[in-house]
Amino acid sequence: MELGDVEIDYCTECEGIWLDKGELQLLLGNGDKAKMLINSFKKAPESRMQRKCPICDKMMEQVSAGKTEPALLIDRCVKGDGLWFDRGELNDIIERADLGEGNKIKKLLGDMFGAKENKSKK
Repeated sequence: MELGDVEIDYCTECEGIWLDKGELQLLLGNGDKAKMLINSFKKAPESRMQRKCPICDKMMEQVSAGKTEPALLIDRCVKGDGLWFDRGELNDIIERADLGEGNKIKKLLGDMFGAKENKSKK
């Protein structure tokens, strides 16, 4: 599916999102903010079920996204091929990153997934 000018991989079964290397930068429209956000991801001390990278087929590592609590764990390819976001996690990260109200990705995610997210939270 396309999110803005970026083609993303979206699983219709689990509603997860795979972003290939560089797609987050394209979505954010600001390489410095994207680099800062990605560099803030730290390897998580605890582990949940791991998944394999769809590109290199290696087990991905779990990283803690951001400094807010509770910690948000996402999956990152150990070779740097991309990031996997379970349902709602990409939106949570964008919210926590405080990228500003006019942020393009925040609006696109809201347009694409907002109605579904709001319905599921009721």
